Amino acid sequence: MEPITLTTDRLRLRNFVPGDADAVYESCQDPDIRRWTVVPDPYTRQDADFFLNRLVPDGWREDSEYPFAVEPLAGGPLLAAIGLHSRDSGIWEVGFWLHKDHRGRGYMTEAVRALAHWAFTGLGCTRLIWRAEVGNTGSRAVAERVGFALEGVQRAGLVNKGTLRDCWVGSLLPSDFGLPSPLPYLPSQDRPAKT
Repeated sequence: MEPITLTTDRLRLRNFVPGDADAVYESCQDPDIRRWTVVPDPYTRQDADFFLNRLVPDGWREDSEYPFAVEPLAGGPLLAAIGLHSRDSGIWEVGFWLHKDHRGRGYMTEAVRALAHWAFTGLGCTRLIWRAEVGNTGSRAVAERVGFALEGVQRAGLVNKGTLRDCWVGSLLPSDFGLPSPLPYLPSQDRPAKT
């Protein structure tokens, strides 16, 4: 797939470009981003270059990962990174980080909503997954505000820095956004379908 651009009321989600290297490198010096995400620690300029020049274009070309740079619609600095990663046929996982100077303004909630909507309407996503290591309360707050149904804790559910870690997991379905699903959904009798 060719990279696309998404917009919200305040944000532009666009393809990363090599010129983003300084901003990505600077953002990933934040100990919280290095602690809670799978970016390397320490994070070097070479890591930023590898991400921008190899991982980003490969993900789009192979239709396996769609990373976006998040910036103000009116122009301004790189605020965040967000992306979708293919998990299985029709199932995608969202991941993100937000620059420390821009937290608490609702930017990430807005970006995740926009990306989820595109996943459902543009990719035929049947289930969008969110995972975060237990304790990453910032990520969990975003997931809850977007409307992810929290499904519990997966033991050893993700690998970060070579260590298996327990993670919270949640999901969104197209019906959570009032959208039709590409496939019919038959919920368990314990959980009525949303109408």
